Amino acid sequence: MADAAPEPEVEEKPKKPIGLIIGVVVGIIVLIAGTVVGTLLLAKQTGFFAPPPNPDAMLEGEAGAEGGHGEKKAEGGHDAPAEGHGEKKAEGGHGAPAEGHGDKKAEGGPPKLNKKSPDSPRFEYTYFQLEREFLVNLTGSKKVMSVQIALMTRYDERVIENVKKHEFALRSAIMDSMRMTTEADLAKPDFRRDLAKKIADVMNTLLEKYEDFGGIEEINFTSFIVQ
Repeated sequence: MADAAPEPEVEEKPKKPIGLIIGVVVGIIVLIAGTVVGTLLLAKQTGFFAPPPNPDAMLEGEAGAEGGHGEKKAEGGHDAPAEGHGEKKAEGGHGAPAEGHGDKKAEGGPPKLNKKSPDSPRFEYTYFQLEREFLVNLTGSKKVMSVQIALMTRYDERVIENVKKHEFALRSAIMDSMRMTTEADLAKPDFRRDLAKKIADVMNTLLEKYEDFGGIEEINFTSFIVQ
């Protein structure tokens, strides 16, 4: 018999040790876990997971900051208006602006006159009497009214100069206003005071038209006759 052919030799592949594979897998898991834990710790320290700021709280904080030192400064600092004599003076003192047309142009008009004596009122009062009387007929009546007036101002002599300069126009306007008086008006208790105020308004309106400033603060009757 012929000899049997020898069987070919098969190379056996080397087997990977199971322990090595398990170790690599465990190492990878440990590495991933360590990375996750480190990331969480770093995020916590940097405030990544902190809740977002409340807008209302931020507004309240800003309001508190504005109302802190700024309010104290407004109460007692140089920027706050001083309290005391200045306010009392504005309410009822001589320094308070007088009512009427003359004060609409006070900012750009002549200055008020101060008295030199510290014991006297602050402002100097100047009076000026118109020489000629005003004689008019009452409306719907045969009676006539004759008055003589003197004006008062606390501004400088330019007010008097303007009155003298426009005396003819002022007399015409005053007489037109006086002609509107009726006998019923004469019986009113405040008639003379109302008439004086009306005359002052008429004069200031006309002076503002021609000179941009009135300045007449009071009208006084030095003669008042109705017959």
